[in-house]
Amino acid sequence: MFHAKDNKQGYIFDPFEYLGPKRLSELKNSWAEIFRSEILPALPVESLRKYYHDKNGRPSKEMYSMLGLMILQQMHDLTDEKAVGDFMFDTRWRYALDVPGDSDREAYVSLKSLWSIRKHLTEDGLYVEMFEQVTKKLAEVFKVDFDKQRLDSVHIQSNMRHLGRIALFSRTIKKFLLNLKRQHRTHYDQLGSARFKSYVNKNEEMLFSAVKPSETVKTLSLLAEDTHFLLRQFSSNEKVKSMSSFQLLSRLFKDQCTSVDDLENKGKKIITAKPNHEVPSDSLQNPSDEDAGYSGHKGQGYQVQVMETYSGNTDKKQLSLITHIEVESADKHDANALLPALRNTDKRDMSPKELLADSLYGSDDNVTKAKQDYQTDVLAPLMGAKSKGFDLEQFTLDSNNKITLCPQGNKPGSVKKPKDRFIAKFSRSDCSSCPQLANCPVTKYKKAYTYYYDQKMISISKRRQNEDTASFRNVYRYRAGIEATMSQFDRLTGVKHLRVRGLKAVSCAATLKALGLNILRSARFIYDQKVAFAA
Repeated sequence: MFHAKDNKQGYIFDPFEYLGPKRLSELKNSWAEIFRSEILPALPVESLRKYYHDKNGRPSKEMYSMLGLMILQQMHDLTDEKAVGDFMFDTRWRYALDVPGDSDREAYVSLKSLWSIRKHLTEDGLYVEMFEQVTKKLAEVFKVDFDKQRLDSVHIQSNMRHLGRIALFSRTIKKFLLNLKRQHRTHYDQLGSARFKSYVNKNEEMLFSAVKPSETVKTLSLLAEDTHFLLRQFSSNEKVKSMSSFQLLSRLFKDQCTSVDDLENKGKKIITAKPNHEVPSDSLQNPSDEDAGYSGHKGQGYQVQVMETYSGNTDKKQLSLITHIEVESADKHDANALLPALRNTDKRDMSPKELLADSLYGSDDNVTKAKQDYQTDVLAPLMGAKSKGFDLEQFTLDSNNKITLCPQGNKPGSVKKPKDRFIAKFSRSDCSSCPQLANCPVTKYKKAYTYYYDQKMISISKRRQNEDTASFRNVYRYRAGIEATMSQFDRLTGVKHLRVRGLKAVSCAATLKALGLNILRSARFIYDQKVAFAA
């Protein structure tokens, strides 16, 4: 039966008065006070009602305190056992979660109850609703200005072992064979070969842990052949093909192996492992975490896209809130994260007017669409070094984007725009005698020298010119502040090393940790204001 109390209803007598005035004052000056007064009532407990009957059955644990428990666990980076212990015995937790009584019904929670709530949050994506509603509440309380924001990503790791290619093959094959043995024993016994039985042996790791570097290619080829044999053996068995471990094996073969016809033996295939550089970045990294990806720069795992508010005016300090968080596999490119972040914040009335990001986010398409669709100015340096010769930014353009002067001060004979690009024609006499002709982008064509440029080149030219200004540098210097946020994110919540696996579970944990960071920042902001007022 669904059970949730009204947290807005006060108490006749303060149940925490026994702490005394000094300890109670310390409690009210900590994160527990803002959690109790602002966060707890804003939690979306009604979204859990569908899992419980309104009248029948044993009453559930109080839902506000259970959702609060999920936030506090990630905020403090605790194991399940430690989180349950703090719920039952830590005074700050009980104050924050509004658990005043000492009875088992109020103050006791089991690990199974914790696991059930986490399952609901993860499978239904309720953690996203929690983050959005609580962040909205904090923004209203502290009157957060969303006009200026910055975006960056941080690499995180799930609770999986980092495997080399040989270990990846052996672990995936072993997982399939063990599942086959448990679910379809007759098919497993038909394999017969001792080679396959050795994979499920407890000493299986020893077979591949001492492979010499000179034998790596040969060992990988043998593993690839075993993988291909198993896939072919059960290709017509629908029950075996429906097993998740078989699908992982199929994915492994597609990612890591090649199959070519044997010219000497018709009808047969030559199976080999791909060279390292041909393995895609979204390939399987570990059979225990099939959602993880690979980044050549950061390694295996996931990455979190984080967008936060900031205040460039140091005279008027404002609370900095994380407004958007998105977890994705490590192989995803940052350029594809900018527009979804703006779409998400725009839907929640939190979109920025000015967004700072590094060069990976600042493609010309992103900058143009951000301005057109969300009225957001994206400030991000262009990728790549400037060319040694002249570019469009060295030419003088009028208000209609037509060239009026070349870098050497010569006027074009004509500038036309037949379709989607401009064509500027310069006098042959001017260009042929120009000392900078070798550095100029014009090309000789019949009786004139021509220069073709389009709207994208114009946009890039204007951005490069803007990057050289003092005003751009003065504004863009605040982008570096998000690096401190990433450090704080990990130091306070342990986001870079999680205790869970899988995209859904990792997303839930990282999102609740971001919410926890917002709460800790809010508590610190209140404390700093009180100190400043007292001074």
